[in-house]
Amino acid sequence: MPKVIAQDVSVLSSSKRGLVYLTANDWTLVADKACRVNFRKGQTMILRGRRSNGVYLLVKGTARVQVLSNSSSPEIGPGEVCGEMSFLDDVPASADVIAQQDVEAYYLDRPTLESLFELFPHLASRFYRSLATNLSHRMREWIEPRVGQ
Repeated sequence: MPKVIAQDVSVLSSSKRGLVYLTANDWTLVADKACRVNFRKGQTMILRGRRSNGVYLLVKGTARVQVLSNSSSPEIGPGEVCGEMSFLDDVPASADVIAQQDVEAYYLDRPTLESLFELFPHLASRFYRSLATNLSHRMREWIEPRVGQ
């Protein structure tokens, strides 16, 4: 595995707020099939009302999730995923995601993920379990913000 990809996989796999159930082999497969993308500070990564048709896995930088109905906007960073809600239910995104700094990420589109899942069904199970856990944590933080925030 090239050094850059190995460093990216290290960031992605060590995050406590990302795809936590993926194994080292899963990460190697994902990194190999994903497209590396870059966003400049202020650039829109995901546009509310449009389908993202995939997920972004942040490697560097931060982005803000902007939801119209809530004044506090969650921030995501290295190792975290965005676009998962639109990916899961195959409907347009419910929020904008704006790069707060220059962002480097991996993008996995639906056809790529589906082909990986067909070949490696256990990867699919761990991937979806990770997304479910991640969404649950985000909802809990939104419903009951931590004291001091």
